Amino acid sequence: MPAVPVVPTVPTVPAVPCADPLGEPFLRTRFALPARPATFLRRQRLVDHLDQALGTPLTLVNGAAGAGKTLLAADWAAGLRSPVAWLTVEAGDRRPGVFWAYVLQSLRACGAPASDAVGVPVDASGVGRGLPAALAAELSARDRPVVLVLDEYDCMTAPEVTEQLAFVLRHAGRGLRLVLVTRTEPLLPLHRYRAAGELTEIRAAELAFTPEEAAALLELHGLSLPVDAARALVDRTRGWAAGLRLSALAARESADPELYLKEFEADRSTVADFLLAEVLKGRTPEAQDLLLRVSVLKRFCPGLADALTLRTDAAPLLAGLHRENAFVEHLGHSWYQLHPLFGEILRAHLRVRLPGVEPELHRRAARWLRRSGFLPEALAHGAAADDWDFAAGALVDDLAIGRLFTGLRSDDLAQLFSPMGPEARSPAADLVRAARDLSRYDLDHGRAHLRHAEERLADDALGPADDTSRPAADAPGPAAARLSCALLEALAARLTGCPPQVEEAAEAADELRRQVPAHLLDEHPELTALLLTHLGSARLWAGRFEDARAVLTTVAGTPGGASTMLLREESMGHLALLDYLNGWLDRAERKALAALSEAERAGPLRPSGPGSGSGPGPGPGSGIERLVLAAVAVDRHELGRAQALLDEAARLPSATRDPVTAAGRALVTARLLLARGKARAAVEAADPAVSTAVASPWAASHEKLVASAAHLAEGRPDSAAEVLRGVSGDQPVCAVEAAALQLAAGRPRDAVDLLDGIRAEGPTGPAVAVGAALVRARVAEEAGDTVTARRLVAQALLDARRERLRRPFLGAGAWIRPLLATAPSRALAEGWLTPGPPRHGEQSRRGEPPRHAGPSRRGEPLRPEPLPSLLVAPELSGREHDVLERLARMMSTEEIAADLYLSVNTVKTHLKSVYRKLAVNRRGEAVRRARELRLL
Repeated sequence: MPAVPVVPTVPTVPAVPCADPLGEPFLRTRFALPARPATFLRRQRLVDHLDQALGTPLTLVNGAAGAGKTLLAADWAAGLRSPVAWLTVEAGDRRPGVFWAYVLQSLRACGAPASDAVGVPVDASGVGRGLPAALAAELSARDRPVVLVLDEYDCMTAPEVTEQLAFVLRHAGRGLRLVLVTRTEPLLPLHRYRAAGELTEIRAAELAFTPEEAAALLELHGLSLPVDAARALVDRTRGWAAGLRLSALAARESADPELYLKEFEADRSTVADFLLAEVLKGRTPEAQDLLLRVSVLKRFCPGLADALTLRTDAAPLLAGLHRENAFVEHLGHSWYQLHPLFGEILRAHLRVRLPGVEPELHRRAARWLRRSGFLPEALAHGAAADDWDFAAGALVDDLAIGRLFTGLRSDDLAQLFSPMGPEARSPAADLVRAARDLSRYDLDHGRAHLRHAEERLADDALGPADDTSRPAADAPGPAAARLSCALLEALAARLTGCPPQVEEAAEAADELRRQVPAHLLDEHPELTALLLTHLGSARLWAGRFEDARAVLTTVAGTPGGASTMLLREESMGHLALLDYLNGWLDRAERKALAALSEAERAGPLRPSGPGSGSGPGPGPGSGIERLVLAAVAVDRHELGRAQALLDEAARLPSATRDPVTAAGRALVTARLLLARGKARAAVEAADPAVSTAVASPWAASHEKLVASAAHLAEGRPDSAAEVLRGVSGDQPVCAVEAAALQLAAGRPRDAVDLLDGIRAEGPTGPAVAVGAALVRARVAEEAGDTVTARRLVAQALLDARRERLRRPFLGAGAWIRPLLATAPSRALAEGWLTPGPPRHGEQSRRGEPPRHAGPSRRGEPLRPEPLPSLLVAPELSGREHDVLERLARMMSTEEIAADLYLSVNTVKTHLKSVYRKLAVNRRGEAVRRARELRLL
């Protein structure tokens, strides 16, 4: 069968951002159709079979290594008119975030990009449901399907990725044709596709060469073999493509090719013997030496190969080896890789022929890669050489130590440095140890390593990597290490609750940033963002709210993609807490929901340090946003929702040792227990149980408020008032609550003095105005000034209604009931504080009689429970209610759109409105909340 000449080509990548979520260039070769060698044999029967893939959603090309799967799929895909997105899967793609980032880039590379609405993954550990759903929706709307080929899919062993891929395939409809090229059975429900006639399969038996095809393949190698002899060879090799090709290459060098082919056996040891004895032996000594040495590399270029051989002949040797199909594959742009089987065999032979040289080869590779700007690969080879001083020095010298705390590869870096032992004695090695220990909350060891690093830096410059590790003009010198010290000092001080030390470290960092190359700071925005996050958290702890807001707002607006994404989320969570502590419930809720929405879009929350994926602190995984939402829910007397949010936060691998997060959790838990009448338990819960160098004024004040409320509940007004002596007007929210407690303890003058002494650092929110108005209203009422009391209560109701702030009224006591019974106040309270008449259409939908509601009898306190009697659901439009009902039936966005004859975008708009009105950000929460409010 004549061969079809093929000219290897690499498709042109459109002019789109060519960087992965870490800001590093995507490997374009992973999106390029593999080039077919000149000896490639097109097998038309397989091409014809693959054409059926255009009519089925799923196609499986399954066979052993070397069965010819990849070249078959590439040859078929090259002839298609439909857009073909090719992606070669790697082991690192087992993390959902990485996998979907590359899938989206493959779509861009083939000219079928997803829109901005789909979003991009930024967390290696996963992606939320929103990204697969949005991608499926866009693919389903395409007029012409996209063919997505996932080569080497056997590398994918993550069930989560397979489930998401199955979801996209199921909902993309005719807009997607998925082709999996794999050695193993994927975790997809193949039986369902097979039963429905929606699966095209090409397996090992079909991939095997027939005798006629084997003869044709040998012809392309210049060998003429009778069909009978070819049949015998096929029987012995079971039609294995690689075995046939290997045997053909070796037979060409034999004096009797036909005899050689008859004796060839295709088991693993035979192939290894063949490669070493026939292919390798046939090369020049220089070529053999080069192949053995580059076998320690995943990819290489002539310059890197020369660094390993200490010669300058790699360029012509590699070009010749590639032309001769000697298992050296060209990746483009002068980069090559060895055929994996060949590389594995060569590495084994290297250890026999040149024992002990492998660590030195890794060391040379690390230094060349470091000089050339390939930091991740340089670190990997430094670690492989057990040259930990070099690896740590390269990380610190590049200002990349922040990547241990944030970014897609923080876990990879932590794993890479985990074997580092005490033999590494450079300042950089101590800095890496300090970062590792601090990420585990081991403050004692972390600070000890930090001290060692600082002592050594006081005498020497850093430079654990040799003089050739980085060009001299580009070297930041010891300033990079000292800047890393400042970052870790700030982290340690933050975790120990010592704001002055954080300020000192931040000042030192400001000076050191002027001493390092500006381009390094630009390449690592996470370093500055980490420092500011620590500073903002420390200032928040110290009660310097406006100073904290300034730096946290800067972090929230920091660019930098994935490397600063978690830090931006963390800052938004802190800003939400600041708003809550200043009495702005609605603002706090919006910021917390925005942070959670961003986290959901980017991927599931993960264990996180101060913005990290593996260290301590209130990142997205610490649950600080949920804590803020829970606090808001308590103040709105939505106790079931508050408990649910606290439970969610407790299930996260949260950072309880961070003072701000620990105090926030203690605050919310204690307030919830107080609202439920559990005063003693609230006192116990109010203690954050975190030892700090400096007490936080707001945390201490809230703890005193809980203790005072407990004393009052147990009939000890004097003790309650005594506890409140430590609460000052510097914390307005705490001051108004303390004033209410003083008043309840029978000390109106102290209550008024507290209100008069409020010193707000910034503008205070409605919670402060409501609390102060109610305290002054009670003072006026007890003084007989009912007119003033009614006016103040009415003003409090107006301010509280906008925020749905209920707790101050529910906890006010019996004195407020007569004032709420007046017509003006009753009108202001109806529908959010007290039950109102049903909304239009509500009665007919639910089949319930009208519920008449009015204030209780004079002198009776407002009942905090049950919740539905106090809380009226927000107003939903008829269409929003239709969407909500279908949401409760577990219908997808696309299914809802089809059922209601709406566009998907219209349904999404209704969903956003429903989420906003219900103060949630997830489907499950929306349904649970709606049922709680009797909307369903």
